[in-house]
Amino acid sequence: MSTPVLTFLGAAGTVTGSKFLLEYQNHRTLIDCGLFQGEARWRRRNWDSFPIDPHTLDAVVLTHAHLDHCGYLPALVRQGFHGPVICSPATAEVAAIVLRDAAHLQMEDAGHARAGGYSRHDPPLPLFDSADAERAIRHFRPTPESGMSELFGGGTVTLYRAGHILGSAFAVVELGGRRLAVSGDLGRQDHPLLLPPEPLPDVDAVVIESTYGNRLHLPVDHARLARLITSTVERGGVVLIPAFAVDRTAVILHELAVLTTERLIPHLPIYVNSPMSLAALNVYRTAVENKSDELRPEILTGDDPFDPGDLRLVQSVDESIRINNPGRPCIIVSASGMATGGRVLYHLERLLPQTKNTVLLPGYQVAGTRGRQLLDGARSVKIHGRYVPVRARVTDMPEFSAHADADELVNWLSTARREPDAVYVVHGEDDARHALADRIGDELGWTAVTPHHLERVRL
Repeated sequence: MSTPVLTFLGAAGTVTGSKFLLEYQNHRTLIDCGLFQGEARWRRRNWDSFPIDPHTLDAVVLTHAHLDHCGYLPALVRQGFHGPVICSPATAEVAAIVLRDAAHLQMEDAGHARAGGYSRHDPPLPLFDSADAERAIRHFRPTPESGMSELFGGGTVTLYRAGHILGSAFAVVELGGRRLAVSGDLGRQDHPLLLPPEPLPDVDAVVIESTYGNRLHLPVDHARLARLITSTVERGGVVLIPAFAVDRTAVILHELAVLTTERLIPHLPIYVNSPMSLAALNVYRTAVENKSDELRPEILTGDDPFDPGDLRLVQSVDESIRINNPGRPCIIVSASGMATGGRVLYHLERLLPQTKNTVLLPGYQVAGTRGRQLLDGARSVKIHGRYVPVRARVTDMPEFSAHADADELVNWLSTARREPDAVYVVHGEDDARHALADRIGDELGWTAVTPHHLERVRL
């Protein structure tokens, strides 16, 4: 082939499963390797045979460590991929935590399904296991300080700061005389911990996410959050926050520290109950100690930005069980952020039936997840094979999202000094990505399209 060809293997028509295949002169590079999440029709695709022979892939490039961008790697390695996985040093560190946890949850969920007899499969098996995760981690090749790595076929990939989570990047691939930018997930201009995305260099084509492509973020309503916590305390209840382990837990703890310092909420025990959250929090604390150039300067001075004063890091299963009945008002931060697995499910089982409690959803909830069901007002949700009544107060605070909103996405594109040939809008529900494509066409005058699953385009 005389020009590179791009194929959309995921995140085309859905907000998860990011996988973009770039082919040139018999060489193949996969940019992101994420799991499909949410509705069953998407999750089933994780079990399909990979669209190409994984042995023929030269390399994988990861933009960041969230599961919908890196979580399919162990399955890809199990099927025969043996090349390098190019990513930033922080992504290598965080993705190792994410993949190990994902393997543990895959195996645990299969075990629950076997014991409870509620799987359609006989016997229920995990998509991948811990051995697959460890093999995938051994393929990580962190980029040098310049951010540039060489690709097979004479190309290069350069990673630029994306400001979404620690280590997140957007990738610019130069191949066959053409330059493609893949946004990964772009961060906020006002992220409380991280610096915003770097400007977009001149490129011939852009693949851009659209999670919030039809919405704008409001500023964090500190007073509303304080009222939610205080009213729950007055009822003698527990505030449960299902939070993404990577970044969101750190952001929530920072916010709770600010509210406590300013005496907007009472001094409370705050439990972090997720092994992955604790491991990721250590990575963030190390970044603060090392004065990472991804972090805002104001975070690098003063006291621990993640300690509200009575922080309790839950290590053991026994302690996790005990805080299901804490005996006094408290805040529990646990994963997963969309209530698809992890220790938060056990807390939801015990806390949802009680009207005195509050469940606070601080981020995007993909359609088909328990978090989305709760957000949409479900009267009951199915957990571990049985239905649990929802009587607790459920509310969301979408302003805690780490994704750029529609204005920020368009503004990032406008930092390019010249118009690309095309912008491919992906990683969003259909209404969001179509709305963003329309804005790009109307406001920037650029060609913007919403590709289909498995669609191929020449760059």
